[in-house]
Amino acid sequence: MAKVILICGKICSGKSTYAVRLRQQGRAVLLSVDEVMLALFGQHAGDMHDTYAARTQDYLLHKSLELVRMGTDVILDWGFWTREGRRSARAFYEKRGIGCELRYLDISEESWRARIEKRNAAVLNGQAEAYFIDDNLAAKFAARFEPPGPEEIDVWIRE
Repeated sequence: MAKVILICGKICSGKSTYAVRLRQQGRAVLLSVDEVMLALFGQHAGDMHDTYAARTQDYLLHKSLELVRMGTDVILDWGFWTREGRRSARAFYEKRGIGCELRYLDISEESWRARIEKRNAAVLNGQAEAYFIDDNLAAKFAARFEPPGPEEIDVWIRE
């Protein structure tokens, strides 16, 4: 039976890169909130960003059901930054009898800062379709991130 894989980690921790590698290893569909948001709104969704992101997540959760029912594994790439968000996603799938696992990308502060710098350079040079992460945005998302406890993690990737 198909399953859903939740990719958890800080912004710019390598989640999308990992998710693409995972997709290439097996028969899976990758659903990314950032991909949809950037396609629709570019870098700036303004004050509506959080609202649009929540709506996109809800849409992709329900779209994932269709894919799983067709026998395709689904990878959800949107961070799962809060305990409540992770709990809610697991409950959504458990209620429907669908297997769900959480893969956590654990990254050191030094590596995280280096990745932000590298991503920002790529965005500025037009080599990446991703969000530019300034110091304020990095601080905002770092403050929002609640690392998962060991009991939440099915696969722990330390980088």
